[in-house]
Amino acid sequence: MKITTPKTERPLASVEEHTRATIKTLFQFLHAQGQGDYLGEQVTQLEHSLQCAFLATQCPKHGNDPEVILAALLHDVGRFIPAAEKIEKMITPDGQYIGRQSHEALGETYLRQIGFSEKVCKLVGAHVMAKRYLVATDQSYYDALSETSKRTLKFQGGGYNTEQVREAQQDPLLEAKLSVRRCDDLAKRPNLKVPDLEAYEELAYQCLIGQYDRDLLPNIDTEHQSRLPVEIYSTFERI
Repeated sequence: MKITTPKTERPLASVEEHTRATIKTLFQFLHAQGQGDYLGEQVTQLEHSLQCAFLATQCPKHGNDPEVILAALLHDVGRFIPAAEKIEKMITPDGQYIGRQSHEALGETYLRQIGFSEKVCKLVGAHVMAKRYLVATDQSYYDALSETSKRTLKFQGGGYNTEQVREAQQDPLLEAKLSVRRCDDLAKRPNLKVPDLEAYEELAYQCLIGQYDRDLLPNIDTEHQSRLPVEIYSTFERI
């Protein structure tokens, strides 16, 4: 499967080098920490993330959105980074480890700090929120959850109340958040053949370099953009 990436004009060399190094470090975390089993499921943490990204490419509404695909790939990044060791573990009464609390918030903060777009960050930070929303609005969704997901739900606050549901429905990113969540729930299939992590490296790079370009634009006189060197303000093409 060929993954289409957003395209930018060639950036300044120093920005390009920094961006490549950032993506390399991020992917090293995914490789190094992703070999353990995924919370009692029959896939590793990395296999789960790769399946989630692949399933996102198949979504009818968001399969061509690079930021949704990237968010699906990185939705559990809060479990991978070194700071994850400092957040509280979720342990069931029978002693089973079922993850770390607030890993989604840690992942969102980390991705924002290294420069990814607000959309990517918010999608990563919302995959627990989306689960709680779906539990409150769709009984069949809850019934289909794995036993591990039902256990973690208790630590995550349970289903949303009426007010929380109403507030969530005002969010313009709600559909994208729910899509990432549904991919997350399905990405637990043993032996499913999907693209490897390196297949997403260019997509991650283009999303990050595109965001760096956007961050430059508020400081540029847009009336005179055409006079500036093209490498200063690249165009981020939506697919």
